[in-house]
Amino acid sequence: MSGHVFVVGADLTRLSCDDVLVPTDRSMRVTAGWLPLLPPEAVQSQDDDGACLAGAWPHGERVHEVPGSGQRRAWLVDTVDERGGGGRDGDEDLDWLLDGAREALAAVAAREVPTPVHGRARRLVALPALGTGWGGAAGRRGALLQRLLPVLRAAADEHDYDIALVLRRPSDLAAAQRVRRAEGGGWALPEALHRVAEGLGERARAGDLAVFLGAGVSAAVGLPIWERLLEELAGRAGLDDGMWAGLSRLPPQDAAALLGHALGRDQLAEYVQQRFGPAPYALAHALVAGLPVREFVTTNYDPLLELAAADIGRPLRVLPFDEAEPGAPWLLKLHGDAGHPASIVLTREQYLEFGDHRSALAGVLQSLLLTRHVLFVGTSMLDDDLIRIAHQVRSVQHAPGSRPRRRSGTVLALQEDPVRARLWEQDVETVAVAGLDVPPVEAARRLEVLLYLLGCLSSRPTGYLLDPAYRGLLDQEETALSDALAEVAAALGGGRADSWAAREVLRLLQELGHGDG
Repeated sequence: MSGHVFVVGADLTRLSCDDVLVPTDRSMRVTAGWLPLLPPEAVQSQDDDGACLAGAWPHGERVHEVPGSGQRRAWLVDTVDERGGGGRDGDEDLDWLLDGAREALAAVAAREVPTPVHGRARRLVALPALGTGWGGAAGRRGALLQRLLPVLRAAADEHDYDIALVLRRPSDLAAAQRVRRAEGGGWALPEALHRVAEGLGERARAGDLAVFLGAGVSAAVGLPIWERLLEELAGRAGLDDGMWAGLSRLPPQDAAALLGHALGRDQLAEYVQQRFGPAPYALAHALVAGLPVREFVTTNYDPLLELAAADIGRPLRVLPFDEAEPGAPWLLKLHGDAGHPASIVLTREQYLEFGDHRSALAGVLQSLLLTRHVLFVGTSMLDDDLIRIAHQVRSVQHAPGSRPRRRSGTVLALQEDPVRARLWEQDVETVAVAGLDVPPVEAARRLEVLLYLLGCLSSRPTGYLLDPAYRGLLDQEETALSDALAEVAAALGGGRADSWAAREVLRLLQELGHGDG
């Protein structure tokens, strides 16, 4: 696979990546929102609206690498055209912006990155929709996306790295997905995986899809899976190699119990709280959070999925700590949450102590397996809870006299594992994204591409219909429809809606991009 272009909803300051493009002007001024991407020593002066950075542009240059020692490198890109002459048309302004994007992407490629962040298979370069702030393309977002995406695809092919175009507004995402679908191809996935994405996308659009997220997704940002977590705890407890060798032969929950005794329960909880606290999230977190799904379950302790979802305006109610609300998306933390140390289930004792409590939580997943199609991502399917829950669901579905049932979910496995697939064949369909000849890190990257294709196929194609910045994307029929709906919005007094019916209509209009312009 050559480099791939992802369009993703996220906060650019919190997405884990190797390089990030930051828009600025000839005075090297950046808006306040981009400051978390820059080292404090790069800031020369600051006010409420933004900051001016130290240094100056060399003559004629538009790209500047910001010195830094961290894994993520920031690059300033001049996106504000201050050339004289008012006779230029909008296309010339876009030409100038796109030239800057090409120059920046080429400069990024010249920097050597021996190992991508957290061992990712390909380097990841992230950028916003350049020029839609101070750069003058805010009113022509549709035209910009139509021309920017091919530039990004060409750069990904030429430089052999991945690119994430990071957007925040719902209308921006919907429009970009429309442009990407219209391009056709570029997914570099086998036809069988295309069919899997199409089937799952159809379920997501129908409201039939739920998602189970395992530790493999958070491993992409350096968080440990079970075996590595036990190694870290053993190191913290000061165990020698001989003791660790014996410990590693125990079931994970029993090994964790012994480590818990060595460390003490308070120190164990403190370590989990610190190790799995808020941090930059992975591309896969953002891709999963953007799926049109309302029900999520995880055995992960970290808050990364919640952060990714909140950053695109769809905060998740975290169960059992929050109260579920009708129509609001929620995330069930099956093994506890790092923000609530007393809820963490790690050792055998904790598994037993939380018996009734955990049975109630497990019942939620059982309900999903009976009523939804559950997509399993980033899990080995060897968790004791999963095995027990699946067995209980199987006993209901295959009770004497019952009719044959469909399988309850789909497991996206990184590599082929016929034995494990056979173990679960009564309950779920196992789809391997790669063969055993593909390295695991490249298989994980292919999973990201599959998740992106799923998001693209399941996204609403009309979320930008009423956003004036995307009027240029509309065909004749869509333009007439947009005009008619704009009259409805005007009749509601813009954003005012007193009656139940008016509020419902306004909600639908907002889903079509009203108010995003």
